[in-house]
Amino acid sequence: MTIQTRTVDYRDGEQDLEGFLCVDNAAADERPGVLVAHTWRGRSPFEEEKARQLAGLGYAGFALDLFGKGVLGNSVEQNQALMKPFMDDRILLQRRMQLALEQIRSQDDVDETRIAAIGFCFGGLCVLDLARSGADVNGVVSFHGLLTAPGNTEGNRVSAKVLVLHGWDDPMAPPEHLLKLAHELTTAAADWQIHAYGNTMHAFTNPAACKPDSGTVYQADADRRSWQSMQAFLGEIFR
Repeated sequence: MTIQTRTVDYRDGEQDLEGFLCVDNAAADERPGVLVAHTWRGRSPFEEEKARQLAGLGYAGFALDLFGKGVLGNSVEQNQALMKPFMDDRILLQRRMQLALEQIRSQDDVDETRIAAIGFCFGGLCVLDLARSGADVNGVVSFHGLLTAPGNTEGNRVSAKVLVLHGWDDPMAPPEHLLKLAHELTTAAADWQIHAYGNTMHAFTNPAACKPDSGTVYQADADRRSWQSMQAFLGEIFR
């Protein structure tokens, strides 16, 4: 197995964007594509490593870019400033997700009929919004994502299968948000699953998360279990 990586330049109007694609160069056939939506920092080595891991599983992993080429926050304040325009304008968020979807579909080594999206924290919200918008994808997976509805997708049918992997003690998306999401997805006729991990806070997949006062703590068991659940989910939707 040889993992090949390449950057993919694309644009939203005047905004330059840059994705990061990973594929197993030894595979001869087109493979399913999996978008990786980033946290509130922007596209970082964390998402790029997830794309590599997906390539190792036989997929084309595409770490997408919402904020702009080379844009990466380095503090809580910078991260909040980067995320805020997209939380305030979910149509902008959904448009950037759709652009990323078009990019991965256009790659020669990707099977355009088999596409999924995974996302972490803010990225979890992004992949849920992709599904909520009615995008034609096989499935989406939210890891400790934000869950609030965007306000512009009521009445839409969600055709993508949905898997939500969540810490029960996540202060940024507490249990009542999970219940609201379950009701929302049921109303949208979605095929959905929610896996809640006990004694688990926000950012449980990030080994660098170690701020219990802020509710962000790495949890090795939840990290392992959630990745295994994602693999089973992808295997089901792409069979």
